[in-house]
Amino acid sequence: MTTEVSQSFEALEAQAQKLMAVFLKAGHEAVAPAVIQPADVYLDAIGESLRARTYVFTDPDGAELCLRPDLTVPTCRLHIARNGSAPKPARYCYNGPAFRFQPQGADEAHPREFRQAGVERIGDPSREVAEAEIVTLIVKAVEVAGLRDWTLQTGDLGLFRSVLNVVRLPARWQKRLGDAFLKPGAFRAELKRLSQAPRGQRSDLPQELLRSLDPGDPAASEAAVMNFLDTKGIELVGNRTTGEMIEHLLSVLADETADRLDPETALMIDRYASVSGPARTAGDRIAAILKDVKGGPGAALDVYDRRLALLANAGIDLSRVTFSAEFGRTLAYYTGFVFEVSAPGLRADGPIAGGGRYDGLMRAAGANVDIPAVGGAIHTQRLLAAITRDAALVAP
Repeated sequence: MTTEVSQSFEALEAQAQKLMAVFLKAGHEAVAPAVIQPADVYLDAIGESLRARTYVFTDPDGAELCLRPDLTVPTCRLHIARNGSAPKPARYCYNGPAFRFQPQGADEAHPREFRQAGVERIGDPSREVAEAEIVTLIVKAVEVAGLRDWTLQTGDLGLFRSVLNVVRLPARWQKRLGDAFLKPGAFRAELKRLSQAPRGQRSDLPQELLRSLDPGDPAASEAAVMNFLDTKGIELVGNRTTGEMIEHLLSVLADETADRLDPETALMIDRYASVSGPARTAGDRIAAILKDVKGGPGAALDVYDRRLALLANAGIDLSRVTFSAEFGRTLAYYTGFVFEVSAPGLRADGPIAGGGRYDGLMRAAGANVDIPAVGGAIHTQRLLAAITRDAALVAP
């Protein structure tokens, strides 16, 4: 091992100890989840972009396993192993390696093996309080480690869903827009399609098949579809389940008899998605967009304002905090508030830290109920690079 590599390892370990000391002092229990995890949990929960970058293998017994691409899911599984499905409150912290394939090749900002130091808060019902405390803890940790210059980017998938609710979109359209929301170009293309498709426009699917469906009886619809496929000699291929296929077909049928999305409503949704800028003014901009809608953004915007106030009261400099309606994270399990900490001078696609709320992940990890959960993790190699750069800039 060269002196340069040895010094880098020592610096990384010293930094990790500083981070863990902050987490432990805040009442989080240090845990070390297994590096090798069941692949099905990850492949079901993490989303398409990361699923393709997960190292998956089969052991001699035929079990499909993976190298953990993050430490949040293993920590959730550890919590369930300890507590069953009971939503017992717990606070955990960790420091260890994670593994992700890099399609463009590994580099300093995106190594295939990297370290995460982070915190997870599971079963805490004080939603925005827990979110603000997690963000504050992550920011405090990177500052204690030596980072002076940082910015905080925030988003809120829950607020987006609230906007779709108040403008009274059908559930199937809400799901369609929600699925496309964080995909470049796909969201606005879907919004345009819904606002331009006239009543009675027919899909390319066989009308005979669509007419056999009964929206009020999913079982009868499934039987009709299976009979149609059998009669036509069509075999099922791909990863879509029969239930998912029936849901899609019923959605197509409903669209053929629905009015198009009102252009003013479509414009309102588009204006919300375009909100981006200082977090202190974003709430007012959203309220102005929805001011003529009965009920307005309601409780969701109240939560946004309360979370921001909690961050300010905790000492977070709000001039460093921005909000973007279209901001999300590559992990699909996030369900609400999300955040990333970045440092000037580093690549835009290489945040130092990130996290958010993932209330549905505990069920995907094996719980029988949804359990409130929020957390954040620091990419320690990127943090060390940012601190080293800061030191070089201030050196005489």
